[in-house]
Amino acid sequence: HSPALMLYYKFRKEVFFLLFEEIAFDVLSAASQVANQLTDHYLLERRLKAALGRPAIFHPNRWRNLTAGNGVPIHLFFPQDVAPSGVLLFFHGGGWTSGGTESYARVCQVMAQITRRCVVSVDYRLAPEHPFPAGLDDCYSVTESFYTHPSRWGIRGQDIVLIGDSAGANLCAAVTLRARDTGDFLPTAQILLYPALWNDYSENSPFPSLRENGQNYLLTARRLQDYMSYYAPQEEKNNPYVAPLLCRDLSRQPPTLLFSAEHDPLRDEGETYAAALRRAGNQVECFRVPNALHGYFSLSPRVPIVRMTYGRINRFLKNL
Repeated sequence: HSPALMLYYKFRKEVFFLLFEEIAFDVLSAASQVANQLTDHYLLERRLKAALGRPAIFHPNRWRNLTAGNGVPIHLFFPQDVAPSGVLLFFHGGGWTSGGTESYARVCQVMAQITRRCVVSVDYRLAPEHPFPAGLDDCYSVTESFYTHPSRWGIRGQDIVLIGDSAGANLCAAVTLRARDTGDFLPTAQILLYPALWNDYSENSPFPSLRENGQNYLLTARRLQDYMSYYAPQEEKNNPYVAPLLCRDLSRQPPTLLFSAEHDPLRDEGETYAAALRRAGNQVECFRVPNALHGYFSLSPRVPIVRMTYGRINRFLKNL
């Protein structure tokens, strides 16, 4: 399956978000069938994402490898020719089973440059080798280290913001809930890009977007079910740190910026979470990105929907 999967990822990275004519939909449908095989070959998926996520032009002076928290690997990306104005703690997507610093290196390099912030990419442990709560524990440990000892990193606590996409956005939400519950710290703000926040991606899902967009838009309902089965043991499926939408108390959460994508099976759960946070008294901004699929943020910043997303992110950061 390797050539087909390589073609799928190359296509995903550069083309399909710009095309929604009939021929593009046919290609998307075919690519979705290939994508369904990925969770059966998650090790191959990891290698492909790492190979295709590296930036074409790499700037070694803007990259550092360190550890934080309980020895969790972190990778720091710096903007070029400007002192960073703060820190974005970034948790990558990949269904909790793939993705990592290599596969998101280009995204993090771009993010650092456009936001003028240091981006700290957390290499948390992946399922199924390390199921819940391993990945969450790693993200929490790093976040706690930054918030409770900011001077160690040469920053102020109020200049740290959490950001994640997909499964990484799930981990952002879980970290902020756990921090509230433990009282260890409270994040300044969180940015959630098309987050996964529920625990059931079968036909029993209460969210229409799973049925509308769960077949032909690359991230399929079947893949979501497989990812969840790898990540969360059955006895943990109802844990609100697995599925934050199950949390009965969403009060005392940080200011939140949430993006959903129009053609994403996760669209409705993200928007439902934003509404629930708002009802609980939190400051929330929620934007549905038109004509976008899950994962669009990994595209070039020249793509209009990515450029628009960065514009809203920078306005959100400026107003904190």
